[in-house]
Amino acid sequence: MEDNNKISFSLIQIKTEQFALFPENHSEKGKIKLNTNLTFGLNSDDKRFSVTTKFTFEMKRKPFMSIQVSCFFQIDNSAWESFAKEGKMIFPKNFVAHMAMLTIGTTRGVLHSKTEDTPFNQYILPTTNVAEIIDEDVVFD
Repeated sequence: MEDNNKISFSLIQIKTEQFALFPENHSEKGKIKLNTNLTFGLNSDDKRFSVTTKFTFEMKRKPFMSIQVSCFFQIDNSAWESFAKEGKMIFPKNFVAHMAMLTIGTTRGVLHSKTEDTPFNQYILPTTNVAEIIDEDVVFD
């Protein structure tokens, strides 16, 4: 696998897949739970890799805010070819963690923009150690 410093890629698209507020499920006091979900996609024809993040803020097991954002990355030909092994595409965990970190940061900015000048703007996505979440290479068959 290539060293992450040598993998050339471009962020080519950002898509806000979902944003929803449920003010009836929110109160000024109460414990907040943040659910986090990461998914990955592959477009072999165009040599593109995608990361989708979804964050749901809950109080008393009811969502009061949810956001889902996808980032699409164009991968350089030589890196793409190095990921192809035995009929599979194997993306190194450190590279995937970097793509996920970029997507989470993008989601943080979209959330800020969507909630600006509302009471929900006080909720900021926390920093995340993505390396702890992505502990193995991502394999597409």
